[in-house]
Amino acid sequence: MPVTQVAAGDNLAPMDSWAPVDVPDLPGSGPQPMIWDTASGALALAAPGDTATLYACGITPYDATHIGHAATFLAWDLLVRAWRDAGKLVTYVQNVTDVDDPLLERASRDGEDWRDLAAREIALYRSDMTALRVLPPDRYIGAVESIPLIEEFSRTLADRGSLYEIGGDVDFSRAADPAFCSVSGLDAETMIVLAAENGGDPARPGKKDPVDPMVWLAARPGEPSWPSEFGPGRPGWHVECAAIATRYLGKTFDVQAGGRDLIFPHHEMSASHARVAIDGILDGTGEAAFARRYAHAGLVRLDGEKMSKSRGNLVFVSKLLAAGHDPMAVRLAIISHHYRSDWDWTGAALAGAVDRLAIWRAAVAASGAGGGGAGAGGSADGAGAGARAGGSADGAGYWANGAGERPDDGSAVLAALRRRLADDLDTPGMIAVVDEWAADALAGRAAGSGSLVRAAVDALLGIAL
Repeated sequence: MPVTQVAAGDNLAPMDSWAPVDVPDLPGSGPQPMIWDTASGALALAAPGDTATLYACGITPYDATHIGHAATFLAWDLLVRAWRDAGKLVTYVQNVTDVDDPLLERASRDGEDWRDLAAREIALYRSDMTALRVLPPDRYIGAVESIPLIEEFSRTLADRGSLYEIGGDVDFSRAADPAFCSVSGLDAETMIVLAAENGGDPARPGKKDPVDPMVWLAARPGEPSWPSEFGPGRPGWHVECAAIATRYLGKTFDVQAGGRDLIFPHHEMSASHARVAIDGILDGTGEAAFARRYAHAGLVRLDGEKMSKSRGNLVFVSKLLAAGHDPMAVRLAIISHHYRSDWDWTGAALAGAVDRLAIWRAAVAASGAGGGGAGAGGSADGAGAGARAGGSADGAGYWANGAGERPDDGSAVLAALRRRLADDLDTPGMIAVVDEWAADALAGRAAGSGSLVRAAVDALLGIAL
């Protein structure tokens, strides 16, 4: 089968993000958000200063958008909302790996042009993100459009003596980076296992180190390739993100984000590429190149098994929406789990989110109209919305202000939501706050608070009531 040579300018057009989301203005501002940093193994300030920069690794466009995708990108949506609520100017970049082995394999299996498959899946992903009210990135960057940029970045790696050739392919030598493994902290044996499971070739003869990743893949029969100084071919995955992140966010940025399965090799390798290309420690700053923080979302399971393409056990956002489910219920079902936890998607969880959403909406209507008690669909028996919708009312109370009184303008709810969001995106805690408020509202104890609570839930949790 002949090599599919792609013209140098083919598919290099900039990619579009999706439509912006209207976020309500809230009085005041929230606290600076803290987030768990994988590299340091500690809770840390997500971004210092008045600005915040985020790079989130995006999809490879086939089988989009499943619940695992959605959970990951909802996490970073919450972080962006927290930053903006704290008054920060946020720059958010997300890539899409629109040429890679899994995409080409799927296109070949289905007898479809890989470009058509990628375009369709990217359009579906945009549609799903819009439906879930995910804030769009400021820049949505494709791998294909970035090939000249990636080649330039790779040339820098070559100039620094960190690349070597194996049978026409070009690998990166991890030995060129003294700080290698500073993101994951893994031992050599574990790295080799994970590299083999995630697209690496540790057993390939000629490698200087088993985990050395490929930077440039030489043209293969039947696969797309682009001309370059390394010969016709296409870029590796890790160098793609290193090149895009540092071009659009600078040599050092605040947060590199993705699913936990990206810690190694992807995030480790991307950071290593960047350190070598940018001389490791930036002159005069004392900061390491690339990300200051590494944030990772947990994995979503179905029937106890990780939800993944290879297992064929994916639940798709688009299919849930086509079946008539409210996208806000889908969003609520997902964020009822803390972003760092592993959890199981179930129909019961979605049904619970539908019930909870109905309770919250009834509470907004009741409180906005000056009360309503149980007659508005609520409960005045003390159990309230938290118990009926699976929430919690065992905390200190959203009204806890030392005076034992419950302000009814919604300001205490707003303050409590902000505190929990800033504490490593504690959405289960936020939901418990709203559950507790809803119980009060439906019992007639929160008259006049509905307008502010609705705006807060929209702005901070992304749930339109």
